[in-house]
Amino acid sequence: MAAPAKQVVKQIPAWRATLGRWLYSKSYFCELGLMRDDCLNETEDVKEAIRRLPKDLYDERVFRIARALSLSNKKTVLPKEEWTNYDMDVPYLQPYLKEVLAEKAEKAEWNKK
Repeated sequence: MAAPAKQVVKQIPAWRATLGRWLYSKSYFCELGLMRDDCLNETEDVKEAIRRLPKDLYDERVFRIARALSLSNKKTVLPKEEWTNYDMDVPYLQPYLKEVLAEKAEKAEWNKK
């Protein structure tokens, strides 16, 4: 009985990855050419991370968001071949966001003393 349970546990990551890909393909933001990091709620930390983006990444982000707003306004989506796919979607903002959060935590630690 224990052997099949171990097999199921080993299969869960592949199953979750498949489900994640399917859910990603069914989301609206990829039909507009957006990436996941384009859709983050713009808290103060996210705004600071966006401010720290290199110019080329920032310009790409602004272009994707402007295009998505235009498409949404027209109530249309990009042609299927231009949709953002799961493999293209890289977390480009996450390193900058982690840096901002680490600095914030370090500042809080220094203020405690």
